[in-house]
Amino acid sequence: MSDNPFSNMFSDLFNLLGQQGPNAWFDNATQLALSIARGADGDPNPLPSERSRLEELAPLVARYVDALFEVSAEGPMIAATRSALTSAALAQWRPLIEPSLAVTPGPEELTNPMMAQLAATIGPLFAGMQMGSIAGHFSERAWSLAALALPRLDDSRLLVVNNLVAFADAWSLERDDVYIFALAQEYVASLILTQPGTGDALRALLLDGVKESAAVQRDLLTRLQSMISPEDLGALMGNPESLLDEIELPEDTPATRAINAATAVLGAVFDAAATDITNALVGERPALAEAYRRHRRSDARGEDAAAALFGISTQGPHQDAAAIFVAELAEEHGLGVFSALLRVDGLPSGEELSNPGAWYQRVTTSPLA
Repeated sequence: MSDNPFSNMFSDLFNLLGQQGPNAWFDNATQLALSIARGADGDPNPLPSERSRLEELAPLVARYVDALFEVSAEGPMIAATRSALTSAALAQWRPLIEPSLAVTPGPEELTNPMMAQLAATIGPLFAGMQMGSIAGHFSERAWSLAALALPRLDDSRLLVVNNLVAFADAWSLERDDVYIFALAQEYVASLILTQPGTGDALRALLLDGVKESAAVQRDLLTRLQSMISPEDLGALMGNPESLLDEIELPEDTPATRAINAATAVLGAVFDAAATDITNALVGERPALAEAYRRHRRSDARGEDAAAALFGISTQGPHQDAAAIFVAELAEEHGLGVFSALLRVDGLPSGEELSNPGAWYQRVTTSPLA
């Protein structure tokens, strides 16, 4: 008889996980995400009238984006469901998250050989469960992928029409106004985030974020080896997300300051351009501006959790600093100054976030300008 009463259970678990293949973590993430995204209402398709109206406004908004950045913003606009946005988010996040899955604790950290084997086997599945849960909740109220400034591989633009309708109705706003704002925000985000240079610069910053995530992953796996009592192990298998819920992101570091500065400014540019284009088309809409501000700063748990996967914070003083950064430069030079964000050297640094003039001087004197 084995000295370890759990050896048979672990053997069965290893066999089960080994049969699932290398993509099991992502398949499980997708299944969990879509089950959450469908929600209690089954994630219905948008009404044809609402979809048609969005599609009618899209070309008009695109022309304004073209004029603002002097770059064509042509491309499809898709009136989407929550499930479609969830699938798009998972596809966008996968290549950014995947490198961290290979990180496992060294033998000096996992002294229990059985737990070392379990950590290497089950760690990616935990990461997949976490990503799937977050992706599903992300789409519960997010309008588009513009909610998180991450590099994109294609120019597909999805807007969750039912989420826009819910927002407009909750704040007693005209739906056309909300559609124009959301369209402009997504067109600008898509234009900037699909640029090869911008994408490369963001990925370089995210590499450090992946290292931060790897540290969290190592912490998770080292903690697994202590869970060898029947009660703890049973709780883990019955509700593995409970362990993930306890993990905290790393404290403020140079890596998080850099990615926060870049993504906060990008988000502020998306919002400023959307406001400018909306004002140009339908006049100033202060109620919409205030409703959107509250929408982003309150109860944005899905978007906040999605950002945290990459070491990004969508709340905090750096967000206010980014809004000031964009407002000051736009007032002095116009929003067209942010066409520099289409280049590999255009993202602001953590130090430049509090010194917009230094960023302007750098990007306007750059050899790439």
